[in-house]
Amino acid sequence: MTRSVQGRILTPAGAVDGTLRIAADGRIEAVEGSPVDPQAVRDNAGPFLLPGFIDLHVHGGAGRDIMEGGDAALQVARQHAEHGTTALLATTMTAPVEDLRVSLEAVGALCRAGASGAARVLGMHLEGPYINRGKLGAQPDFARPVSLAELRELDALAPIRLLTLAPEVPGNMDAIAGLVAAGFRVQAGHTLGTYEDGVQALERGARGFTHLFNAMTPLHHRMPGMVGAALAHAQYAEIIPDLLHVHPGAIRAALRCIPGLYCVTDSTAATGMPDGEYKLGRQPVTKCLGGVRLADGTLAGSTLTMDRALRNLVDVIGVPLPDAARRLATHAADFLGLADRGRLAAGAWADVVVLDRDLRVQQVFVEGGSIDVPHAR
Repeated sequence: MTRSVQGRILTPAGAVDGTLRIAADGRIEAVEGSPVDPQAVRDNAGPFLLPGFIDLHVHGGAGRDIMEGGDAALQVARQHAEHGTTALLATTMTAPVEDLRVSLEAVGALCRAGASGAARVLGMHLEGPYINRGKLGAQPDFARPVSLAELRELDALAPIRLLTLAPEVPGNMDAIAGLVAAGFRVQAGHTLGTYEDGVQALERGARGFTHLFNAMTPLHHRMPGMVGAALAHAQYAEIIPDLLHVHPGAIRAALRCIPGLYCVTDSTAATGMPDGEYKLGRQPVTKCLGGVRLADGTLAGSTLTMDRALRNLVDVIGVPLPDAARRLATHAADFLGLADRGRLAAGAWADVVVLDRDLRVQQVFVEGGSIDVPHAR
C-alpha cells in the first residue's frame, strides 16, 4: 500500500513542490511535483521534506550510553529518531577489549534485527582505542596501537563501518592500507600528528577526519598540523556544529575547503536530559549550560541533536537549506558508500524528516515507517 507525504521536497535535482510516495517495501516509489526556484527554497510556509539525517558519531542519548550494552543502543536510536535522525553509527569510547565486546554484542544484535520506532543502526564507529594518549580529549586512557586481529574479532560481533586512529602512533600509519583493504573506513583523529602525517594517511587510504578541529594539532601558518592537512586535502571530514566545539567562523572555513564536510552530534547520554551527572563510557561527566564536560572542564561530547544542527547551519552560519541538508545526510551516506540513503529519490529508502517553516521536526519516517515525535504534538 503506497503512502504519500506532501510538501516542498529537497531532491538531488533541486526542490519541488509536490508529493513523495512511499511504497510498501519502505522505499521511495516516486517524487512528483513542480520545480522551485533555487533562490526561493525557504520562501515557503512548509512543510519541508528533507532526507533523514545520518549521524556517524553517536555515543548516547536519553540517559543511556552505547558502552553500556543491553538495550542502550535501542533507546539511543529511539531518542535521536525523534529529532530527525534516521540512520546512525553507534560510537564507542577508547576502552579495554572486554568493554568493547559488551557494547558491540548488543549493537550487533540490533543491527541484525532492526527495531521499529528507532533510527536504523548501521553499525559501529570505533572512536579509538587506536588514538594518541597525548590527545585523549574526553577519552579514557586505554589507548593502544591498532590491531587488525582485534578489529576482526570485534567486527564479527557488529559491523565496524568506521574507525578513528592517530596515524603518528607507531604502527598505525603502516596499518592503514591493510585496514582499508580489509574493508574498514579510517579517519584520523585524537592525534598529535603533523600536516605531513595527515597527508600521508590520506595517501595510504584514510578517508576523513574525526570531529575536525577538536583533539588534533591546529593550523599554524608555519606548522599547518592535522587541521591544515584536512583543509588542504580532505574530501570528507566530520564537524560538530553545536557552536561550542567549533567557532562559526571555523565552520565557515571548513565548509569552503572540504567538499564532503558532514555534520555529527558526538552526542552523549546527557542528550535530551536535564542538567546533572551522566556517564561517558567509564567516565563521569556533567551537563551544564548546554555543554557536557569532565571535572577539569574538558568538553566531553555534546548534547546536540541533528535538527538543532540544521538550524545552527541555516540560521546562525547562513548555509542555504539544500546545502545544509546534504551536510546532514547525503555526504555521510556517500562517505559510507550508501547510494540508497541520504537522498529523496525513487528507489532510495524512505528516510524522511518533515519540518515546519522554522525547521522544527513534525514527522519522521525510517524506511517508510512513521516515528512518534512527542515534541511535535
